[in-house]
Amino acid sequence: MNPLLERISVDPNVCFGKPCIRGHRIWVSLILDMLAGGMNIPEILKDYPTLDEFDIRAAIAYGAEMSRDRYVLIGAASGL
Repeated sequence: MNPLLERISVDPNVCFGKPCIRGHRIWVSLILDMLAGGMNIPEILKDYPTLDEFDIRAAIAYGAEMSRDRYVLIGAASGL
């Protein structure tokens, strides 16, 4: 297991149980959406100064780990 994943918290009493950066109420999905939208790590850190680069990398690692077991159908395979 990637040690960065220790920076991720999933607690049913915090943020509706969504994966967050440990000690923050910042969803992993928000960070991944920002990266997918073209923001880079320094830009995210400017908007969220309580985070550090390893928190962003932890979000990426969590997304990678989730994609090993689950996937979302896209394109022709999903009927879109």
